[in-house]
Amino acid sequence: MQEIDLELERKEILNRYRGLLRVSKSTREQGDGRIIRKAFELALNAHKDMRRKSGEPYIYHPIAVARIAAEEVGLGTTSIVCALLHDVVEDTDIELSYIQQEFGDSVANIIDGLTKMSGYFGQSNSPQAENFRKMLLTLNDDVRVILIKLCDRLHNMRTLDHMSMKGQLKIASETKYLYAPLAHRLGLYSIKTELEDLALKYTEPEVYRDIKGKLRATKEQRNRFIRKFIKPIKLELDDLGLEYEIKGRSKSIFSILQKMQKQKIPYEQVYDLFAVRVIVKSAPENEKLDCWNIYSVVTSIYRPNPDRLRDWISTPRSNGYESLHTTVMGPKGRWVEVQIRTERMDEIAEKGYAAHWRYKEGNVGDSGLDDWLARVREIIENPQDNAIDFLDDFKLNLFSEEIFVFTPKGDIRKLPSEATALDFAFEIHTEIGTKCIGAKVNGKLVPLSHKLSRGDQIEIITSAKQKPTKDWLEFVVTGKARTRIKQVLKEAKRKKAAEGKEILQRKFRNWKLPLNNENMRILCLYFNISSEQDFFILVADDKMPKSNESYKEIITNFKDRKDVGRKQSDYKPELSNKKTGDLIIGEDDSLDLDYTFANCCSPIPGDEVVGFITVGDGIRIHRTNCKNAERLMSNYGYRIIKARWAGYPMIDHSFSAGLEITGVDSVGLVSKVTDIISKELEVNMKSVSFSAKDGTFVGNLVLEVDSTEHLDSLLSKIRAIDDHIRVERTDLERV
Repeated sequence: MQEIDLELERKEILNRYRGLLRVSKSTREQGDGRIIRKAFELALNAHKDMRRKSGEPYIYHPIAVARIAAEEVGLGTTSIVCALLHDVVEDTDIELSYIQQEFGDSVANIIDGLTKMSGYFGQSNSPQAENFRKMLLTLNDDVRVILIKLCDRLHNMRTLDHMSMKGQLKIASETKYLYAPLAHRLGLYSIKTELEDLALKYTEPEVYRDIKGKLRATKEQRNRFIRKFIKPIKLELDDLGLEYEIKGRSKSIFSILQKMQKQKIPYEQVYDLFAVRVIVKSAPENEKLDCWNIYSVVTSIYRPNPDRLRDWISTPRSNGYESLHTTVMGPKGRWVEVQIRTERMDEIAEKGYAAHWRYKEGNVGDSGLDDWLARVREIIENPQDNAIDFLDDFKLNLFSEEIFVFTPKGDIRKLPSEATALDFAFEIHTEIGTKCIGAKVNGKLVPLSHKLSRGDQIEIITSAKQKPTKDWLEFVVTGKARTRIKQVLKEAKRKKAAEGKEILQRKFRNWKLPLNNENMRILCLYFNISSEQDFFILVADDKMPKSNESYKEIITNFKDRKDVGRKQSDYKPELSNKKTGDLIIGEDDSLDLDYTFANCCSPIPGDEVVGFITVGDGIRIHRTNCKNAERLMSNYGYRIIKARWAGYPMIDHSFSAGLEITGVDSVGLVSKVTDIISKELEVNMKSVSFSAKDGTFVGNLVLEVDSTEHLDSLLSKIRAIDDHIRVERTDLERV
């Protein structure tokens, strides 16, 4: 065991604390240093016997979180104090009342919001979702709770190497699913980008290392191109006499991967690997004019793509983001994204909420972030009973891109990019939404499910007789619409169930039986009906389940059954001893546990995989980059179980893999593809479909392979047929 040098650690703690004071100097007022020192000494004493998994003193963590809050988010003294103390109440004997007494109500309230939710959660609940919902509820009081929580999450991600694989997957998936989008929505773009990249590092380590290595290898080449690109722009801007700065930066690893997946291209064909940013020093009254003047200079030198102009200066994003984006054709026929903004806009883009509020005091900028926070509060004031549904709706509504549409009077409204006419109706007013029967978009009659486009003008048509239906949930995307529709449907269901219960009570009296929970549970089990409420609704609709036995006989005969009274959440996965030879489940290599492969992502040997303990259906194996696995790990992290391949290829064992092949259609091409697969490589094709249109073709195949190496070899052979062929692995659900 390595000996700990306590004196060296003491010096390092003081160095880190002094570093925190340096970066917070610009936001501190008289007396703030004393308050920060007091919080630091309390945290240091409270955590003195605690260490992180890395073996380092625990106090390193709160100091690091406080530094991120001050330096990278731009928060002030109150937030620094809260960051230093954020784990004190939860992890030590210090009470919240003591924090309140020593530091005041504001600090105590923020720390209370940061303290994790405790208590027991049943199998059907998600502690992670409940914790996240509780954190969101603090938006009604102080949004700094979420900002500090994001700083805490960022430092945890930066130091995730020392966690177990299970812990890494849980935290990384949760980060990608919830925290990175939340950072984006609060305007913290640099933090959002780093969170995404770090999450990718642990969920898809090979992909992360591959792209990172290629970026490093081409860095000097990119830098030369950027210097050549900005040289003529600088000459023109100098003539205008503007104070400015030009930066070139690489796009994030995560965004590059997204582009590769969306366009189905390899890294080598991703041309816009970087963006150029022009930041101008400008007086508030000249901001728009200066930005458009720079745009004019750039587009006079390089030809712009008219479809890629984004004006977030005239209409800022709802998180306060302001910038002018254009994509121009640079040297050597390469597209380059150029971002134009002022120093104020750049600070808001980097530090989000904190910078927005500082500038807001001078009445500069847009109230978009205020509008967004109002929409958040609107949703969390009426949360779903189910925390998972609540988070899904929240994520769907608030983390998506936006479009701008207009009312008949010309008022502008912001909606998610996939919003429909019905979403717009609910955006105007919930009662208008519930009575909506149709809409006119740009003067033309459209159905409720019509998807809106940027700039549409919408008029809503209503009827007093209209009522929401379950089908509406299939095409609305805003949380406001989904929440209200679910409320109306739930109330209608409750009324219908009450009618059915009254009818059944009369029948039970005739049968001389009590209508109690035990008897209803027996009937639900017997007829395989999920809940008493659903049973009552069937009764109200005169659709009572039919049986050869009378209901009285069913209940009487069922009384002796051993499983009466067992709820679904009582069932545990049956883990039988079965020699697999394929996968090792759990930390102990000697365990032989039953498992099945998830159909959504169809893992094959060589894939990064994870096990997930289901309720009543054993262990399900997913690829770590599977969307369903990401959601499960984000909400049910306690059910993750380590899984890894024991060795491959396996004898007499094959796995299904889906492929999508696209290319230029030509005579005999399909025959070449199938010959390579079936004859040259002797791979069995379970299904094949090809279609051609306008000179191109698309093929979807399901093949039997024995490993990722086998599959990669196959992909290389197919790509070698023709320079225009693209082939990618796809999930079987898409084939």
